[in-house]
Amino acid sequence: MYSNQLVAQSSELDRADFYRKTYMHVALAVLAFIAVEAFLLNVIPQSFIIGMVGQKYTWLLVLGIFWVASMLANKWSLSQSRSTQYMGLGFYVLIEAFIFLPMIYMAVIYAGTGVIFQAAMLTVALFAGLSGVAFSSKRDFSFLRSIIIVGGFVSIGLIVAGMIFGFNLGLWFSVGMVLLASASILYETSKLKEAYTTN
Repeated sequence: MYSNQLVAQSSELDRADFYRKTYMHVALAVLAFIAVEAFLLNVIPQSFIIGMVGQKYTWLLVLGIFWVASMLANKWSLSQSRSTQYMGLGFYVLIEAFIFLPMIYMAVIYAGTGVIFQAAMLTVALFAGLSGVAFSSKRDFSFLRSIIIVGGFVSIGLIVAGMIFGFNLGLWFSVGMVLLASASILYETSKLKEAYTTN
């Protein structure tokens, strides 16, 4: 039975068990995402998928809906009720699958299915490396919160400007987004041991 204490202050055994269960949930959520994405790609008409990004402001509307929905999913996941937490996780998997739909569709059409496998392997390697740093480091990564918030608003501003003025964001924007996602992984992972209890 777990005691109600911070993960950082718990025994090595309890901490290892907490991490194992947490990452098992992440792995199951990723598998659910793959299943939902495959289902959506086979069921949703091609015209609808292209329509999600076909107009200047349609994609901005999709991103806005995603943002609001992800805030709701996050609120549910922080609930004291375990069933509400699972509902939040399930809802988040669903909206992630929806937001990735046009990107994965275009990647498969233009580059083939091999590019999806390569992206998956790079993502797993990056996530594993960053999580290892967050778990093994004694540093407090809470300072990254401000960087993530400011970087998020800057990226949204650049996306909106690109849509309005019709310029391509290019490779450096993608590199910036990878760095922002990396900072987010470090922040969220380190928060596990500093902000959550073992139960």
